[in-house]
Amino acid sequence: MEELLQLRDHLEHQRYAEAMDLLAEMEEMSRDDKINKIRSFIRILLLHLIKQVAEKRTTRSWDLSIRNATDEIRCINKRRKAKGYYLDSETLRELLNEAYSLALALAALEAFEGQYSEHALGAMVNQTVIIQQAFTMIQNQAHQ
Repeated sequence: MEELLQLRDHLEHQRYAEAMDLLAEMEEMSRDDKINKIRSFIRILLLHLIKQVAEKRTTRSWDLSIRNATDEIRCINKRRKAKGYYLDSETLRELLNEAYSLALALAALEAFEGQYSEHALGAMVNQTVIIQQAFTMIQNQAHQ
């Protein structure tokens, strides 16, 4: 809110260069916020995919969390007025790879009632396959 008041002040006083700098900063803040939200839902998506593969089963709750995460990623990533997406496919893959280790650590706490370490659980699943599955799910949602 403070930034909007500053922007208004810059415009009212015809300080256009300062207004443009502030707009650029606000755009970056907005994009960072979207990336952080997407990263959070990617962690949830990966967490449940890891548990499904490791435990060789699923639950309705996991399925719902996976669906919700992919829906939220799609919604947050979609540019409504400008059309297109905030994050391209390459950036989404980078986020998936970055989020994997934390998702694996979280899955180790939950899968098999926490009886396996992160390393042991990681040996039960194929990171590349899980990341590709997550990417495909996000892409399929994004193009519906």
